[in-house]
Amino acid sequence: MNSKSYYSFTEALKRMERYCAYQERCHKEVQQKLREMRMIPEAIDKIMVHLVQNNYLNEERFARSFARGKFNVKKWGKKRIINELKQRDISPYNIKSALNEIDPQSYQETLNHLALKRVNEIKETSLQKRRKKLADYLLYRGWESELVYAKVMELVKS
Repeated sequence: MNSKSYYSFTEALKRMERYCAYQERCHKEVQQKLREMRMIPEAIDKIMVHLVQNNYLNEERFARSFARGKFNVKKWGKKRIINELKQRDISPYNIKSALNEIDPQSYQETLNHLALKRVNEIKETSLQKRRKKLADYLLYRGWESELVYAKVMELVKS
């Protein structure tokens, strides 16, 4: 945080407008930032209302952008995306909306690509250990267990 310890309402409002314009934010992040700036609850509420009314802050837009980014860039599965959005207090409606950003065909292709790449990196010779390593890797990244186990059985055969 800055060395400045107190902000006027106007200064805080301008900072938050820039903060939200720079990248999509969720309500929880913005409230946390305002608390770090030592703003009083009434000022936080007023700033939040302003940001929402002026479209600096939009939870659905945030959720959609988050899901797209984490899937396309980090290759996360839906489970991990859902958990991360829940930690940010995103509503079930917005989470569902965010998951619609992921194309089902692209989802399958990404799982296939990740699994193939990983299975070729596993040096383990034991069949069970190879399966476990591949499954653990995909589950950690948030892919659904039924998809993971089907892919493991498909790729790691005796």
